[in-house]
Amino acid sequence: MTVETKLPYDQDYVRSFSENRNEPEWMKELRMQALELAEGLEMPKPDKTSIKRWNFNDYKHDVNGEQIHSLNDLPEDIQVFLDMENLNENLVIQRNQSVAYKSLASELEAKGVILTDIQTAIKDHSELVQRYYMKDAVQIDEHKLTALHTALMNGGVFVYVPKNVQIEEPLQAIFWQEDPEAATFNHVIVVAEANSSLTYVENYISHNTDEHAVANIVTEVIAHDNANINFGSVDNFAAGTTVYVNRRGVAYRDARIEWNLGQMNDGNTVSENITHLIGDNSTSYAKTVAVGRGNQAQNYTAKIVNYGKQSEGHILQHGVMKDSASAIFNGIGKIEHGATKANAEQESRVLMLSKDARGDANPILLIDEDDVTAGHAASVGRVDPIQLYYLMSRGISQEEAERLVIHGFLAPVVKEIPINAVREQLTEVIERKVY
Repeated sequence: MTVETKLPYDQDYVRSFSENRNEPEWMKELRMQALELAEGLEMPKPDKTSIKRWNFNDYKHDVNGEQIHSLNDLPEDIQVFLDMENLNENLVIQRNQSVAYKSLASELEAKGVILTDIQTAIKDHSELVQRYYMKDAVQIDEHKLTALHTALMNGGVFVYVPKNVQIEEPLQAIFWQEDPEAATFNHVIVVAEANSSLTYVENYISHNTDEHAVANIVTEVIAHDNANINFGSVDNFAAGTTVYVNRRGVAYRDARIEWNLGQMNDGNTVSENITHLIGDNSTSYAKTVAVGRGNQAQNYTAKIVNYGKQSEGHILQHGVMKDSASAIFNGIGKIEHGATKANAEQESRVLMLSKDARGDANPILLIDEDDVTAGHAASVGRVDPIQLYYLMSRGISQEEAERLVIHGFLAPVVKEIPINAVREQLTEVIERKVY
């Protein structure tokens, strides 16, 4: 199946979609502008991965979901993302494109913290959302998918932490694609003002193994001076969903953005995770773990660009491929001219469990400044027979030995997920996909 260039929705549809949600004029105009741009823009061209035959047009765009009155009403496969014994007060659940549940601790609300769905934020905090929406991190005209995302955005969350506010408990969002043909055009904005800190974790889940759907996700994370953002995600879309996810970060002076990403999708996936270290002494640590199976194709790019003096960028990517799955892991560290004393480090490793699986690890360093440090490591291979021999010599079966090696291989990212229930669920997903 070759993807047609004709756009799936026209200007009348987009205009009505915006007006029916009572969006401000700036949002409607931005949607219309983006749709017009999309007609002339090309699709993205991820390195070494052809997406010409991937499904980006076959989906339903506007699908509502019912509200829930108690978290106990959620199905078990959604409850696993929650600690049902110690429920998180700071939570948004999106069911298809509707908000099913929303809660924020009163003490955080009193401090000016915002955790709400993106549609509510656009109406209630219009100027604040407009300040960040498709501005510093992602541009609408990068390619056809960013333009279509802007035109057809139908969900997401807005997180805002004012100056000097430190949040100890994680903020969480669960995006549940219940309808097997529903499209997820989510936009997520996370902003930490100066001297603030937060942990945000999101989970994506669907069950459409046969029906076609699309996920076109854009995330913008902004850490102002001396702010600290810990961002975690477990993406678990089923085989029927084609995924494009674009997560971008901007860190200003003395700010830190930490990414902990679990890429567990079963469908074809393109993932970009790019952070711009604008300020002096800014830091980003981008960690990704991925598991591929079946015939899926995946392309992951982690990139950190150092602009600030003494800025630090670290990339860690570990992937496991089985069956006939293939994956490209691009690690890009770029140090711009003027970023003296900057550091760019990266490590990409791929473990293949079958003869037909394929993995490529591409380390790239682009250095435009002399007084810097940089390094990279990359490896692609199969389970180490010496490790297996060591474990089996102590009475462990080969299957259990392989299991231990794989979990140890992925542990550097898995252990960093900040919510225990989510970390356990990621471990379960890995177990299910590998075995």
